[in-house]
Amino acid sequence: MRRALFGLVAILAIATFVRLAPADDHDDGDDHGNDQLQLVEATIPQLDHALRSHLITSKQLVEMYQARIAAYDKVGPTLNAFIHLNSNAAAEGAARDREHGHEGERSPMFGIPILLKDNIDTKDQPTTAGSIALAGSVPPQDAFITRRLRDAGAIILGKATLTEFANFIAIGMPSGYSSLGGYGLNPFDPRPLPGNDGRPVLTPGGSSSGPGIAVSANLVTIAIGSETSGSILSPSAANGNAGIKPTLGLVSRTGILPITANQDTAGPIARTVTDAAILLGVIAGFDRDDPATLPCLVPGNCFRDYTRFLDKNALKGARIAVPHVPYWNGFTADQTAIMNEVIGELRAAGAFVDDGHELPNQADISAFGICTSAPPPATCSTVLLYGQKHDLNAYLTRRPSAPVHTIDDIIAFNNANPIAGLKYGQALFLAAATLDTGPGSADTARLNADRAKDLQLTQGGIDAVLNGPDGIAGTDDDFDAVLFPQNRGAAAPAKAGYPSVAVPTRFQAPIGAIVKAFPFGVAFTGRAFSEPRLIALAFAYEQATHHRTAPASAPPLPSDTVTRQGHGDHGDD
Repeated sequence: MRRALFGLVAILAIATFVRLAPADDHDDGDDHGNDQLQLVEATIPQLDHALRSHLITSKQLVEMYQARIAAYDKVGPTLNAFIHLNSNAAAEGAARDREHGHEGERSPMFGIPILLKDNIDTKDQPTTAGSIALAGSVPPQDAFITRRLRDAGAIILGKATLTEFANFIAIGMPSGYSSLGGYGLNPFDPRPLPGNDGRPVLTPGGSSSGPGIAVSANLVTIAIGSETSGSILSPSAANGNAGIKPTLGLVSRTGILPITANQDTAGPIARTVTDAAILLGVIAGFDRDDPATLPCLVPGNCFRDYTRFLDKNALKGARIAVPHVPYWNGFTADQTAIMNEVIGELRAAGAFVDDGHELPNQADISAFGICTSAPPPATCSTVLLYGQKHDLNAYLTRRPSAPVHTIDDIIAFNNANPIAGLKYGQALFLAAATLDTGPGSADTARLNADRAKDLQLTQGGIDAVLNGPDGIAGTDDDFDAVLFPQNRGAAAPAKAGYPSVAVPTRFQAPIGAIVKAFPFGVAFTGRAFSEPRLIALAFAYEQATHHRTAPASAPPLPSDTVTRQGHGDHGDD
């Protein structure tokens, strides 16, 4: 069925345009141009301008992306970013076009295609978490953030591949693999490892692999991933993207297939910080069905427009802490050099950088990791293991037509279909299933104790750094952010519920004779609801360095360039 769908996309009639222009890789949204659009590396402000000026239509924009998907996702480099393609996307684009001029003060996402990780509910497309046990199952209603996107006029282009069940079903499952979707490939080196089981030479990161791949390869404008511990930051760094892992409670979790409500959040993956900020403003806010979003009712916590915080000069006078241990441990000489170069770039932009300030509690944070077996040892946290059973079962009760209704059903389904469902096993599901998630159980008491310890260690450790040398919050020696390499510092803010904003650095050097040069990134982390400051810092770094590069595996197609034909011609309506 999916082959037929992609075959249909391949023969879509795409308008013919006359000349190819290089993309402006570093546009910050101010200079849109008037008469030409190059789809590769185009930003939301550029696309919005092209739509408003009638240079293109929304239907045409969808078809342009569908042409790129047809050329690169299942053939060519076979990036495999999409697990499901919305067959109604072009019709939805045409509907946006008919609304043009009647929508009043519209969102910048109006008529813009977006990709959702396939654990985010859509009432008109399957939501499977990459599991064959949920193949073809369509939820009864949209997730809260899906409704927000539709209300803003965005077009759901499809659902993205991911590491199955957000990489919490098996031990050793490669990033980007799922039993339903197969392997996602990094567009900077889209080759399977020779003589292996199909896994990629270069990781696409995970678990939000498909969103990271598709955005980087310009198969979609922007995407939404989800993170429990690194799953937005990892594919952002691996694919040369920007990404925002929001504060827990800034974005509703309603209608998102979970690992644990204690740490799960959705967030943007984009090619630019500007685009990520635009999308965050659309999906952030209070949801009466998600109590974690109650802080959004407090003024100053959640905003509908994060672009107001984009500031090229934000690094001037900023104070940034860069802990080395254990985050730089095991680095190659080139990776160490990259981090030292980043520190130099930050200082050149006017920031004060303390790169010897380690996180207090770091040894305890590292020692108190994630439990992955049953009975769980006393030296690890059961928060994810417990949530995988309790919260997944609760989520499935809201999908009565699904073929499975509990974690035990999924385990049984995989056992009955071992060739397809158990390539990497299901050790984490088996361990989670043994826990007693009843309100008065010993496992529930253990969960509460572990959660309290997670918060004490991680919030305490991060706050101690951010409070500066005097240890007092709100004084002049406070740090604005802690800077981590790639997603290596993801666990602490994930447990703390604190936000991080990822941005690309320069490429890493090739490794040996197999791995080519590939992206590297850093992440700015701060206190709860500090997204405005983190976005400003990341944007300033992005604009000072312009490290983002499009992958060569998905070059521009002739249909990617639109040029206005003659003075006064407003394109296709």
